[in-house]
Amino acid sequence: MPSVHDVLTQLAVIAAEYPWLAIAWHVYFGVFAAALLCGWRPMRRLGGVLLAPPLFSASAMAWIAGNPFNGAVLLALAGLLLFLALKQPCAPARIAPPWFLFPGIALFAVGWAYPHFLAAGSLLPYLYRSPLGVLPCPTLAMVLGVALILDGLGSRGLCLVLGAFGVFYGAFGVLRLGVTADWTLLLGAVIVLARAVARPSADGSAG
Repeated sequence: MPSVHDVLTQLAVIAAEYPWLAIAWHVYFGVFAAALLCGWRPMRRLGGVLLAPPLFSASAMAWIAGNPFNGAVLLALAGLLLFLALKQPCAPARIAPPWFLFPGIALFAVGWAYPHFLAAGSLLPYLYRSPLGVLPCPTLAMVLGVALILDGLGSRGLCLVLGAFGVFYGAFGVLRLGVTADWTLLLGAVIVLARAVARPSADGSAG
């Protein structure tokens, strides 16, 4: 098993080598957020589908970097997310109540400006070059954040899957790698799981 130093070095190298990809995913989620602020509410099925591509992207980066574990886990998560999203009815998503909305916004902010693995001389690069869609934890923080903002897309199953993966990566980042920012991912993932437990899916099913 690679040492903590080797893992952190590998993640820093990936973040440094693909700034253009991180910028592209910032544009993607920036447009998504702007549309929500303008009143757009995606269909629950479409909302889930739109959250899968950044996970596929982070999976591809892991494979390229020679980390098959992250590559396989993120690929599995993206596939599960697509499967669960396509099972959702064509009903509009809704904005979550405050107790889920504000943690969702916090996760969105952490994913957007993830402070680790980016060597920058000023604060500005963190607003567009943090490794979103490149590394697992900022990508998961963003995906979980959007899912919470949209009230779990009305799907208990989707929240359970995202929350479980978020807890795993958040705990690994905090306890194994010592990345302080991953506390937000860990706590946010617990809130996503709480959303799944708090009430059933919006359509009254377990999905």
